[in-house]
Amino acid sequence: MEYVYPQAALDAFFTRVAATPYRALLLDYDGTLAPFRSARDQAFPYPGVRALLHTLITAGQTRVIVVSGRSIADLERLLGVDPLPELWGSHGWERRLPDGTYRAFELSPRATEGLRAARQVAVMHGFDTLLESKPTSLALHWRGLAPTAMQALRVEIGELWTPIALHYRLAVHPFDGGLELQIPSHNKGTAVQTVLDELDPATTLAYLGDDLTDEDAFRTIGHRGLRILVRPEPRLTAADLWLRPPDDLLAFLRRWADLDAPAALLTGREEVP
Repeated sequence: MEYVYPQAALDAFFTRVAATPYRALLLDYDGTLAPFRSARDQAFPYPGVRALLHTLITAGQTRVIVVSGRSIADLERLLGVDPLPELWGSHGWERRLPDGTYRAFELSPRATEGLRAARQVAVMHGFDTLLESKPTSLALHWRGLAPTAMQALRVEIGELWTPIALHYRLAVHPFDGGLELQIPSHNKGTAVQTVLDELDPATTLAYLGDDLTDEDAFRTIGHRGLRILVRPEPRLTAADLWLRPPDDLLAFLRRWADLDAPAALLTGREEVP
């Protein structure tokens, strides 16, 4: 699929944003607001993102929501924004509202046992340093490995986890940089559906994401809002537009923030600590 910079489409979208009092901006984290890092605990937002999010959140005109596969605890630490926006973590299994209210959906004993079994078998095969245990899933990361090692690991962990997934009714999903064992009843699409059900039907909204896991959100939104793929190179997607990070991303956020709080942007765009 061939893309060009979608200036006319963005102009039309922001005309709608400016004309409505109901606005919602939904954002993936890794690969969208922040670059990928082999050291996942150092994946902080692109320079400029924090300041723009701070402006959007404090202006109070837009409902800002981050939807991520990371845990809420990870998002709170990495985002570094005060106040925090609404957060959905662990692919929709956790939710934190802006007032600090937290909710985690309960796992079934069967799913819990399946995740435990998958972790045990991965550790037995020497993959413990590559594992990330989340509240409701288990991810194995291979970002930074050589292509041959990455492919061998993809095959081996797939063979180990697939029987477990079938037995415990789990799902094995690839993502950009690894493989994740998930409980299929929740994903970014179910999180987005909950948000859509809460919004006024007249709300103008956009969802920005980069990964295959964001496709669930893109499909759920459908024609309710603008779906934007954020990544260095395009790929087959249900999204409507493609933007390159970080420059196109920052331009998009700055344009939205300028509608919400133009005076704040005129006084400066310094990074929030």
